[in-house]
Amino acid sequence: MEGKRSFRPNRRSRDRFDRRGTDGSRRGPRTGLRSLLSLRTTAGQAFLLQVVIVLLMVAAAVTALVVQARRESEREAERVSVTAAEAFANAPGTAEALEGRDPTAALQPRAEAARRRAGVDFVVVTDTEGVRLTYPDPEQIGKKFVGTIEPALEGRTVVEEAGGPLLPAGGGAAVQAVVPVTGADGSVVGLVSAGITVENVGDMVERQLPIILATGATALVLSTAGTALVSSRLRWQTHGMGPAEMTRMYEHHDAVLHAVREGVLITGAEGRVLLANDEARRLLDLPADAERRRVTDLGLDEGMARSLASDEPVTDAVRPVGDRLLAVNKRSTVPHGGQAGSVVTLRDTTELATVTGRAEAARERLKLLYDAGVRMSATLDVTRTAQELAEVSVPRFADAVTVELSDPVLRGEEPSGADTELRRAVVHGREGDYGLSPAGELIRFPPAGPGAAAVAGGRAVLEADLRASDGRRAQEDPEHGRRALERGVRSLIVVPMRAREALLGVAQFWRTDASAPFEEEDKSFAEQLTARAAVAIDNARRYTREHTMAATLQRSLLPRGTPEQNALEAAYRYLPARAGVGGDWFDVIPLSGTRVALVVGDVVGHGLHAAATMGRLRTAVYNFSTLDMPPDELLGHLDELVAHIDANEAAAGERDGQEITGATCLYAVYDPVSGQVTAATAGHPGPVVVRPDGKVSFPRLPVSPPLGLGAALPFETAELTLPEGSKLVLYTDGLIHDRNRYRDLDTGLEALRAALAGPDRDPEATCTAVVEAMLPAQPSDDIALLVARTRRLAPSDFAEWDVARDPAAVAPVRSACARKLADWGLDDISFATELILSELITNAIRYGGDPVTVRLMRGRSLICEVSDGSSTSPRLRRAKTTDEGGRGLFLVAQYAERWGTRYTSAGKVIWTEQSLHDGAAEPGDSGDALLAQWDDEAF
Repeated sequence: MEGKRSFRPNRRSRDRFDRRGTDGSRRGPRTGLRSLLSLRTTAGQAFLLQVVIVLLMVAAAVTALVVQARRESEREAERVSVTAAEAFANAPGTAEALEGRDPTAALQPRAEAARRRAGVDFVVVTDTEGVRLTYPDPEQIGKKFVGTIEPALEGRTVVEEAGGPLLPAGGGAAVQAVVPVTGADGSVVGLVSAGITVENVGDMVERQLPIILATGATALVLSTAGTALVSSRLRWQTHGMGPAEMTRMYEHHDAVLHAVREGVLITGAEGRVLLANDEARRLLDLPADAERRRVTDLGLDEGMARSLASDEPVTDAVRPVGDRLLAVNKRSTVPHGGQAGSVVTLRDTTELATVTGRAEAARERLKLLYDAGVRMSATLDVTRTAQELAEVSVPRFADAVTVELSDPVLRGEEPSGADTELRRAVVHGREGDYGLSPAGELIRFPPAGPGAAAVAGGRAVLEADLRASDGRRAQEDPEHGRRALERGVRSLIVVPMRAREALLGVAQFWRTDASAPFEEEDKSFAEQLTARAAVAIDNARRYTREHTMAATLQRSLLPRGTPEQNALEAAYRYLPARAGVGGDWFDVIPLSGTRVALVVGDVVGHGLHAAATMGRLRTAVYNFSTLDMPPDELLGHLDELVAHIDANEAAAGERDGQEITGATCLYAVYDPVSGQVTAATAGHPGPVVVRPDGKVSFPRLPVSPPLGLGAALPFETAELTLPEGSKLVLYTDGLIHDRNRYRDLDTGLEALRAALAGPDRDPEATCTAVVEAMLPAQPSDDIALLVARTRRLAPSDFAEWDVARDPAAVAPVRSACARKLADWGLDDISFATELILSELITNAIRYGGDPVTVRLMRGRSLICEVSDGSSTSPRLRRAKTTDEGGRGLFLVAQYAERWGTRYTSAGKVIWTEQSLHDGAAEPGDSGDALLAQWDDEAF
């Protein structure tokens, strides 16, 4: 029983093996396998096919192992049986027991003990007749042995599978060995048989079966995993496509590669050609065996081979290959998940290069036309516009350009018509003037020349080769023509320059040997370029005419200088804007009593209208100032005048958007006796005061609106007293505000303060310093600057007396005045002065009010002033024959050069001016004039 259990497999161990095998299958990559089991993909079909093959192979291997294990178990059973039989047959006492009286009793216990030790199912001893002497089942002793004994009787060992009676280990066939037992004489005295039943042999195989199955399962798992990996990579490489899709894709790619009109070349990491389509073979002229060969061995151009072999990407590089120009693009395949290598595309651009060259030339000419338009429209000077045409054309269209214009056009006048005598305005070349006639010379085009033909025909004329033409020598004088030909001038296009059906001049484009000669298609471009230049030159001509007219008008309206007077030392600057003359003006107006009025104004806008308006306002200010109006009253009248002018122009429909609303004015009056300045402003920047010590200040004036706004607001004045030697600076806003440089008013005022500060300078030097510091390179507005340095009237040149309202007080005052005139050395005008003062003082006492004051001032003339508290003004009239009075003012007018009345806050002042020496009225002359007031009938 013990030997029998040793051959049975362990059931518990078999169950554990089964569970491990089941667990092992469950731990397989089910998710990956499930994704690979789709029969729509090539990878899924390959995976399932490989799994079936692996299963069949594993099953075959397991079967082979089982068969082999069974055979080995049978051989092991035969070996064990032979060993057990031989060991018992040769055991001591076996032969003797066979020859003894009761062999069974001697051998049965020994046989059972030997069976258990050997692990066999039975050990049987028989005699030479084959009768059993021992058997595990005692009931079978004495019966015939089942098996072959003849070879054993002959001394050989027999191994066979035979049946027999039931054994404790089981029934059925058994593997047994029959071994002879020899006696002392060597004869066979009996037989010993040992064996194992077939059932126990199967148990031996079953004990090896778990190992076999485990090995098979392991092999299956490993094979399936390997198949899954291979299939997964196949699925990645095929992008999950099925066989039909792959076939269709291959057919499409093959058709595209061979049908596309673009060369495709794929190279590997080592620079070998992996694929080349038909177009690539044609463009590169590749040999039939180009694939798998290095690109450097294909006989390509060195530059092309280097581009294909390098790792650097290439984008639209043009490479010559034979008589072709190929556009090459190259990209690496690595960033796109492919193997290391490059994909090259080739495109034949030979014909495209020709078309592109023409398109590029057309684009360059369009750009030239645009640049010419921009540059020529940026100037309003005739000569500068012609210069821009020449500069923009050289060297992009010609090697040299000359422009000839008629003299009226250069002056801004209307062109005189078709003329073959033109003034050369511009000559510009790539390398100098090439010997052509210089600018400023008069060019005469004879009838035989291309210039005359262009002027007469109104179209461009081409001379492609001047060496074979007589026209070139007719264009220039013989000397300049010869020099130009010697310096390489060969080709010419002459284009008439017309605008509004009028000939302005001609433009000539020259080319030398360094450039290709002009062709017929160049004529149309030259005409377009010249047409744009003609429009720009005509605009500049018209602007020049208008600017000249406006400048002439403005010069006639502005002061030609400062009048002579003793109160101020004045200097001025007027700078017109780059865009043209404007409406800025200034004035210095002597007033009565040695006073002087300073005026600065600005009419918004430019051109003739602004200049004309400025002249009207300046005249009005001058006329108002002669009435000795205070500054606030003068500006009030001027405001009414501006509003009246605007209203009249609006009613007549003549405004055309050029109304003068927006005019500004600053009016200031300086009195050298008191040093007082009275000023009022109408929307104009206030004055600047520079004191003798160099301190600069900006006095605040009452704010008032510009003229003509119809605000109906009164103007206000401000008064300030200046020490002698102070400078009063008046200006227009163009000096401190520049729109082009984005300089605001505050910045401009600070810059003006800096320019005025410093050492004491006379007005002329001050004007120069301010203009140098403040004037922009291209002023956007005109500038008026007026600088006046104050003077004081010396006490010795001034006398004043208060007069009581008594006729008897006239004589003492007259005597005091005579003495003062004697002190001043003015005895020759003493009689006339006494007569004037007597009349004026008498009138003030009789018709005026308190207080009555007499003042004498000596300057460039003698000034007599009689003031009183009345605002009633005397007037000059011719007295009738029967009138007793009314002839006093007539005498005053006869003896004085000028006389007048001005009103003050306290009354009025009647003043006269007399020449100090020259022009004094003789008493006799005055008497005759006085007597002429009466005729003979009056007496």
